[in-house]
Amino acid sequence: MAPKPKELFAELTHRGPHRVLRGDLALIGLPGLVFTPRSGSGLPAIAFGHGWLQPADRYLGLFRHLASWGLVVAAPGTQRGPLASSRLFAADLRTTLDVCAGVRLGDGDITVDAGRLGLAGHSTGGGAAVLAAAEDERVRAVVTLAASQTKPFATDAASRCSMPALHMAGADDVVAPAVGHSRLIAANWAGPVQFRMLPKVDHMGFAEGRHWSGLLIPGSPSHGALRITRALLTAFFLVHLAGQDRYRPLLEADVKGAPIEDTSELVA
Repeated sequence: MAPKPKELFAELTHRGPHRVLRGDLALIGLPGLVFTPRSGSGLPAIAFGHGWLQPADRYLGLFRHLASWGLVVAAPGTQRGPLASSRLFAADLRTTLDVCAGVRLGDGDITVDAGRLGLAGHSTGGGAAVLAAAEDERVRAVVTLAASQTKPFATDAASRCSMPALHMAGADDVVAPAVGHSRLIAANWAGPVQFRMLPKVDHMGFAEGRHWSGLLIPGSPSHGALRITRALLTAFFLVHLAGQDRYRPLLEADVKGAPIEDTSELVA
């Protein structure tokens, strides 16, 4: 009997079977972090874009979780200033994918399959991930968390993205309200797309810990949002990058605290 979505969700909230290694992208020419399973060849890889003013350290739990399930996760630490360029950050995300696909990681025994690349990001990093996906035909899957509008517009870039995507947002986000940002990106998406709204979650509900930017950006981490994010991102990338259809029922079901919403009425 196939596992039920609730069972799959419970499974994916726990760490996976792989031991995790942490590395520094600066050693191979780009500032940032990389997390990998302890070993493996032909692995899927994800480049993750941080939120406005945020260090990659605010997503460490997510990175470790994904790596424990057999995914390489790399997060460039560029464009962290108040006037950061979304266009340049998108280019950095694409360069990060180049690094993952072209360099042996760990002790040289970890390799990435260039045909199994994905993008993800939070806030402006989510918008930059959309910009990067629109310009990179290698990208097979995209996830955004409380994505913010960018310049160039992520909402326009979404219309050039044909790969599967999952967009998640907080209903209490006053920084990048979903209707004008992530929900509109989802509505304009050219490929298979899903949008989930998390009630009682704000813009920073998807980040971890504390940071001085909390003086400027309203919101705080949400334990529930982090738990849901880890499970759904793991399922999404395992299905679309690793080909593990066992987890597809979870992606097709409403999850408590993250129901699937219709965005078709926003399309002109």
